[in-house]
Amino acid sequence: MELDVYSQDGLSTGRTVMLDDAIFGIEPNEHVVWLDVRRIQAGARQGTHKTKERSDVRGSRRKLYRQKGTGLARAGDAKSPIRKTGGRAHGARPRSYDLDLNKKTRQLARRSAFSAKAQDEALRVVEDFSLDVPNTRQLAEMLQELELVDQKVLILTTAHEPAMYKSSRNMPKVTVKEARNASTLDVLKAQVILLQEGAFDVLRNTFGTAEPVPAE
Repeated sequence: MELDVYSQDGLSTGRTVMLDDAIFGIEPNEHVVWLDVRRIQAGARQGTHKTKERSDVRGSRRKLYRQKGTGLARAGDAKSPIRKTGGRAHGARPRSYDLDLNKKTRQLARRSAFSAKAQDEALRVVEDFSLDVPNTRQLAEMLQELELVDQKVLILTTAHEPAMYKSSRNMPKVTVKEARNASTLDVLKAQVILLQEGAFDVLRNTFGTAEPVPAE
């Protein structure tokens, strides 16, 4: 599958890039994608929730009154969970929600996500460019020329682009990431993926494909 390369002005450069079948041409494995998304979302949880249990609330461990002869239900101490002043039974405690997934499975999930976007024709290629200083207007104008306004766009850069990243922070539907750092969830959440031309080589190196596919 070939894609046209566009300039920042939205015009075709006359060049095309060939998509690597090992990354963009596999049959998406939905179960593996689900596993990786579950891992990412679980890792984002803080796990700092805490409620007070019997050992955490204030009060004596003394039995409130005798077991029999009062006409009342039997009762233990004031810390009992059935009492207003008591601690919570089986309350939440701090814990880690991290899930483990081996490297090959994570890579398969990302390749499945990229392949799904390729099948949906949700990939666009733009020539390599960078911003000297953060400029939200310039980035917005580029997306307008490429007819990507009001869409959730994931821009994958060839290298670290701090100025471009800062330019996108005021744009709620635009995310900028290095191609090697894009997760399965990042790819799935985007309606359109805008790749810099050099990002294809980065992806090939990241996924360890054998031979690079030359651009025409």
